[in-house]
Amino acid sequence: MQAELRRFTEVDFGNAGSRTHDYGQTARQAVERARARVARVAGVRRNEVVFTSGATESNNLAILGLESHGRAARRRHLVSTTIEHHAVLEPLRVMAARGFDLTLVDPEPGGWVDADRVAGAVRRDTLLVSVMQVNNETGIQQPIAEIADRLAGSPAFLHVDAAQGFGKALAALRHPRVDLISASGHKLCGPKGAGALVVRRRDGQRLPLTPLLHGGGQELGLRPGTLPVALIAALGRAAELALDEHDARLAAARAFHDRLLAGLAPLAPRVHGDPDRRLPYIVNLSIPGCDRETLIEAWAGLAAISDGAACTSQSYTCSHVLAAMGLSPAEEAGAVRFSWCHLSELPDLEAMTGALAAGAVSGAPRSS
Repeated sequence: MQAELRRFTEVDFGNAGSRTHDYGQTARQAVERARARVARVAGVRRNEVVFTSGATESNNLAILGLESHGRAARRRHLVSTTIEHHAVLEPLRVMAARGFDLTLVDPEPGGWVDADRVAGAVRRDTLLVSVMQVNNETGIQQPIAEIADRLAGSPAFLHVDAAQGFGKALAALRHPRVDLISASGHKLCGPKGAGALVVRRRDGQRLPLTPLLHGGGQELGLRPGTLPVALIAALGRAAELALDEHDARLAAARAFHDRLLAGLAPLAPRVHGDPDRRLPYIVNLSIPGCDRETLIEAWAGLAAISDGAACTSQSYTCSHVLAAMGLSPAEEAGAVRFSWCHLSELPDLEAMTGALAAGAVSGAPRSS
């Protein structure tokens, strides 16, 4: 993989939009090879993949890009859930501020939304249903295939924020009723700053998306600008490896998950979310008697943990996901998030338990 990327940073530096010289043609070939690799993960055609800077941009394009069509078709209703990433919730709220109706479905206590409740929220004028594949804070998989099945008779588009599941959980994204899929490269061991939006054709027709940016005809006219060839090539290779190594990676992640929880068992952790629905790359837990700052300080240098989504962990606000699942403010105050990949090394669990059990730090919750 390093040799392949070196070509596009040191030698093949051409613009993929240039068709009049070898440098541009080589760059274009690399982009199209990557597009085919990403398409294989979702089970779509190559011309149904649009490269972006990541899932945040893809989410915005999928949601805000339907505004014009929604107005023209008199379909101004949106359905989503209260546990979505802010990269979905915020563009949905922008749409609501522009006159669209927004219905947000609450999850079950186990952290997953009921497919019947989502389908029940759909109206005749529903434009879009947006449900994440895997929750970024809890790792709980949402019933995407079941939701897709229930939308069979509706014209509403189905968007899936697959940032946490793309290349890790394959079957749901290949459902033919899933119209839009957002992905980020760094979530499948690819580069930061590269991602994709899968725009699956319906009955052979392109979806009526309009671009958020203007100034070029790249990426089906939906995402203008000179393509970052090295990043896209790396994303494509990461997608290929994620698919080829899927079973082995999943087994390694599951082993890490099981060993992590077994090692922390002396602390009697409470794990948040239905264990039968959890993809074994994320776990959200709390330790009785400890708030999150206590845990973060006690485990500094032993494990890299966060108090929620990395995008919002610096704000120290309560998790909207855990609140929607029904956790009390006290339970939320002690919740921390672990995430890993198939290459992650298990931390020193004995030292982690010892840092709390031996009284190395105070385990009393703080008044703040």
